[in-house]
Amino acid sequence: MSEKGGGINFGLLVLRLGIGAMSIYHGWPKLFGGPIAWKSIGMAMVMIGVGFWPMFWGFCAAVSEFIGGACFAMGFVFRPACALMAFTMFVATVFHLRHGDGLLVASHALELVILYVSLLIIGPGSIAMDRFFHIGKK
Repeated sequence: MSEKGGGINFGLLVLRLGIGAMSIYHGWPKLFGGPIAWKSIGMAMVMIGVGFWPMFWGFCAAVSEFIGGACFAMGFVFRPACALMAFTMFVATVFHLRHGDGLLVASHALELVILYVSLLIIGPGSIAMDRFFHIGKK
């Protein structure tokens, strides 16, 4: 591994661990908040035209943030985790903007959409669990 490649891969590891840990931190109260929290979170789907099963969608969002954050940090099923978290943050962005919160409030979720989509394209780097399980290799 070249020094440049090693630096890039180590940088991706640091990024994955940091953002993954924060995602787990933010997802914990949502996932363990139970059905009341899930229904409240799931109501955001109304903003993109999905008004049914709010508890289910809220649970999916909580799992995406908590479990997805763990997978993101480990680099395990990395691209699917990025896709799910990007979608979750997209819905959060739309929710905040349509709720009238403005870009200042929505910007955090929007920044994460940009990050997750970028890393979905880039990949987890070579210091990742996907490499050990040959996930994403042709």
